Amino acid sequence: MHIVNARLRQRSELFELKIDNGVFTAIETQTGPIEASADQLDAGGKLACAPFIEPHIHLDAALTAGEPAWNESGTLFEGIERWGERKPMLSEADIRQRVIKTLNLLIGNGVQFVRTHADTSDPSLVGLKTLCALRDEFKDKIDIQVVAFPQDGLLSYPGGDRLMEEALEIGADAVGGIPHFEYTRELGVASMKRVIELAMKYDRLVDVHCDEIDDPNSRFLEVLACEALFNDLGARVTASHTVAMHSYDNAYCSKLFRLLKQSNINFIACPTESIHLQGRFDTYPKRRGVTRVKELDAAGINVCFAEDSIFDPWYSLGNGKLLRTLDFGLHICQMMGYKDFSKALSLVTDNSARTLNIEDRYGIEVGKPASFNLLEGEDDYSVLRNQGDVLLSVRHGETIMQREPAKIVTPPWIG
Repeated sequence: MHIVNARLRQRSELFELKIDNGVFTAIETQTGPIEASADQLDAGGKLACAPFIEPHIHLDAALTAGEPAWNESGTLFEGIERWGERKPMLSEADIRQRVIKTLNLLIGNGVQFVRTHADTSDPSLVGLKTLCALRDEFKDKIDIQVVAFPQDGLLSYPGGDRLMEEALEIGADAVGGIPHFEYTRELGVASMKRVIELAMKYDRLVDVHCDEIDDPNSRFLEVLACEALFNDLGARVTASHTVAMHSYDNAYCSKLFRLLKQSNINFIACPTESIHLQGRFDTYPKRRGVTRVKELDAAGINVCFAEDSIFDPWYSLGNGKLLRTLDFGLHICQMMGYKDFSKALSLVTDNSARTLNIEDRYGIEVGKPASFNLLEGEDDYSVLRNQGDVLLSVRHGETIMQREPAKIVTPPWIG
């Protein structure tokens, strides 16, 4: 494959991209637009960008909203109750058909890497087993990391610790946790220590649903960060949600950020879901309930955006379009300056790659796998502002998705 007249992020020139055996073999600057030959792909000045990454989603629960009942209160906790009612209905066939439909939706929107959580608060572990099997089946189209996630608590759920070890032995890629949902603070702290212990024992990544609550006294993030720091695991550890940080006072955050910076852990924010679920116990003023994305980014701490859910008990919308999540997130987090816009795509690409620990095989660079999207726009700002479509998705040099740009047909009565 040979692409001409392509734009690259943070660059004003046009580029030629040469691909051989699924690898970028040359990336060369053009002096100006050139006419593409029959064996070349003309990018037409559009942006070639590293593939989108969905770093936090629950594929085992996707497409189950309203089954058997809707989350009427819109709270996180009713969502957990509704999911508890849906779990007895799970089967391999049920999960497979929903997950495959959702993966195809993501692939169609330029996503080539996914980190999904699989509920281990289920003695059958059918969700985790099915997701691990689909991970291997879909590896040519999309990379999937499976997090063993104890939805009802690692230590509070009967047999939760045993089920976690079983999930890791089956082949889960990462250890999850939910300390704020454990019965007591002491159990929450102990769960964080146990998560790190298991990650070291099985040589796995860590991704914890951490402080996903408006309670300013929920401070398990400091425990997770300390354990990551003391065990030198920071780059392999991710704190998802951390929405309680929105309720922390600034004096405490000043101290906390020093630890977070030293720990080198990653952060995932799910802006559309969090602004929907959080602040439900407020009248007015009403909290946004999203972690301090702008401040984390300014401090040089790695943070990225995710959808979290697609039509499930916690969030009844979602369409696999990360540009929508990015647009909402920048608004919600008040990151609306030009500098924010000019690097916006990093929140759904490069930063997510660092979170998933895939930087060695990600990005438009000579010698790396030739995987990229062609976006309808010429830079981060124009793609974001116009919510441009993903026109082409190439994985290891092979086209896995292509669409024609939308066209407006002018009515005959308009001159």
